[in-house]
Amino acid sequence: MSDEQPRDFIRQIIDEDVGSGKHASAVVTRFPPEPNGYLHIGHAKSICLNFGVAGEHGGKTFLRLDDTNPGKESEEYVEAIKRDVHWLGFDWGDRLTHASDYFDQLYEAAEQLVRQGAAYVDSLSAEEIRAHRGTLTEAGRESPYRNRSVEENLGLLRRMRAGEFGDGEHILRARIDMSSPNINMRDPAMYRIRHISHQRTGDKWCIYPMYDFAHCLSDAFEGITHSLCTLEFEDHRPLYDWFIDQVDPEHRPRQIEFSRLNLAYALTSKRKLNFLVSEGIVSGWDDPRLATISGLRRRGYPPAAIRDFCRRVGITKKENIIEMALLENSVREVLDLETERRMAVLKPLKIVITNFEEGRVEQMSAQNHPNRPELGSREVPFSREVFIERDDFMEVAPRKFFRLKPGGEVRLRYAYIIRCDEVVKDAAGEVVELRCSYDPATRSGSETSDRKVKGTIHWVSGAHARRAEVRLYDRLFQVADPGAVENVLDALNPNSLEVVEAMLEPALAAVRPGASFQFERLGYFCADSVEHGEDRPVFNRVVTLRDSWAKLEQQALHSA
Repeated sequence: MSDEQPRDFIRQIIDEDVGSGKHASAVVTRFPPEPNGYLHIGHAKSICLNFGVAGEHGGKTFLRLDDTNPGKESEEYVEAIKRDVHWLGFDWGDRLTHASDYFDQLYEAAEQLVRQGAAYVDSLSAEEIRAHRGTLTEAGRESPYRNRSVEENLGLLRRMRAGEFGDGEHILRARIDMSSPNINMRDPAMYRIRHISHQRTGDKWCIYPMYDFAHCLSDAFEGITHSLCTLEFEDHRPLYDWFIDQVDPEHRPRQIEFSRLNLAYALTSKRKLNFLVSEGIVSGWDDPRLATISGLRRRGYPPAAIRDFCRRVGITKKENIIEMALLENSVREVLDLETERRMAVLKPLKIVITNFEEGRVEQMSAQNHPNRPELGSREVPFSREVFIERDDFMEVAPRKFFRLKPGGEVRLRYAYIIRCDEVVKDAAGEVVELRCSYDPATRSGSETSDRKVKGTIHWVSGAHARRAEVRLYDRLFQVADPGAVENVLDALNPNSLEVVEAMLEPALAAVRPGASFQFERLGYFCADSVEHGEDRPVFNRVVTLRDSWAKLEQQALHSA
């Protein structure tokens, strides 16, 4: 993987601004999430971009919580956002701010616009305002309250602030142009009445600023040079600039838009994610099947892989759906370099090695990583009874099946070559046990062993295996774009989770929560950060060794 960041169009703009000396200060960006839910993979792209471009120019980034909508926001979400940004590898230093830090300044700016005749208090209901707004092809109609005097508007606004009116009784609107082809410019709301306590300011305020008004001015107050946001805010840029022009703050930010990250087979809508969580469809915001950052972390995705994925996706203005395979490939590349190898059997089939002495145990030397000798080796116990994967045996096998079959031989990795001599079945005819014999001269690593077989399979010793719950995660959705499905429940994959009782080699018995390993031949697995413990080991499959979804995903995306 390369750490070099491509010079996308935003970086080119910033390079030009820096080169021209347009900004007296260094590059200053911000990441401004609303604390009404947990962050997802789409936010990761914005985090990497904002912190990345500022860092490349020796600048700084603010983490600003857009807490203008009390009732839907909470400190739980604030702490989750901070935790996720830190985990991704970024630090805001002393630049943690909130939109609520600027409530006094924002209100002063609102009064300024009223005095300038650029804002007025409207007494239409929300339904009437919508009816007056018009459509994409028809101009809006002016409110009958639009031409109130400055004195009347200022008095009403101050009474709104004092709590004299009920929710929805009045609203402060910008006076712009009700015939504008851009609906965002048709006298948008600036302040609404909400008699609800705020998580930071308590009951000081009963009116709260709207996002478009608070966002651009907060950028100005913080000295943001480049306000980077996704394409859905492109039509809001004229309004962003209009508010800046009216208030005329000391600093003027520049808004630039880029395409959001839409990931195949994943949701990046907070509203729909909240529905899945609140309805118990998933176990929480950190369910490993979700594309939330906390879910990806619990699943076992390394932060370096997410940063690499965001780098590979790049920054453009083209909206598209990114294949899940690209993210999983970044995960594999990082984990392949970082994780030690262990042996585990997910669907065990018992083998009795009939010519191996009962009670005897041999310690086999196993490499911790095939390409990193500095990670050393470990000892794996070998005994008369071992378990192999049920899929590694076939009673009636095709010609090119090089695993175990009646009369056939395989090598047990790091151990011996064995031959299947007998198949034991239960009353229903299901294979429950294999009786095999081993060749003592074929111990792995022995200089006297020169016998070769085509198949090598993994195993664990029955006497030493540790039982564990292993969760095999698959896509939560069975359609490439679940966000486009009217009822998201119709898009769910009924096979998104399979839980098995696995057998692990003893070296996995006491690993810390969050530790990742490659289970040889099976994939990458992570000890669950919430439920894993020495008394109850729980592992999540992070990703398979191969991308079995790539062709299916290509077909689905091309037909979408």
